[in-house]
Amino acid sequence: MLIAMAGLPGAGKSTVAEALGRRLAAPVVSVDPIEAAMRRAGVAPGQPTGLAAYVVAEAVADGVLALGQNVIVDAVNAVEAARGQWRALAARRRVPVVFLEVVCADRAVHRGRLAARRRGIAGFPEPEWAAVERLRAEFEPWPGEGAEGSRRPERLVLDSLDEVELNVSTALGFLGAVS
Repeated sequence: MLIAMAGLPGAGKSTVAEALGRRLAAPVVSVDPIEAAMRRAGVAPGQPTGLAAYVVAEAVADGVLALGQNVIVDAVNAVEAARGQWRALAARRRVPVVFLEVVCADRAVHRGRLAARRRGIAGFPEPEWAAVERLRAEFEPWPGEGAEGSRRPERLVLDSLDEVELNVSTALGFLGAVS
């Protein structure tokens, strides 16, 4: 199964991805450290490192799926083109794809978490709140899911105001229903 995280920076998706990865013994392929590694290797920040990081993450996830293992991709996935990339990979590998979108329903809490966040990814500064707000405005809506008579939804929305273990348990139940 391909599990693709989605959500704004600082919303809590990496925390959920890592906890879920431990529970499933599944690798987590995170886009931010890949992009940071490209910058450390000399790729200029003005280059499309974000897009390149998604392509590298796709290649790594493809290799994991080729081994018959589940993989979790940790990325913002704000636009339909990025989401389509994961759907296409899952289709090529003939595995289900599930999106776990993590939101933080309280903007003040979200902003505070982002301000306090120190991931320590060399060469990758934490985004400012203004950048998160711009990304929020650009976040594309998800297509209609679960309408009467349609396939099961491919996305579960989790609120990071809930305890991590509750979100992981909810996600595991959703994944079990999809697989």
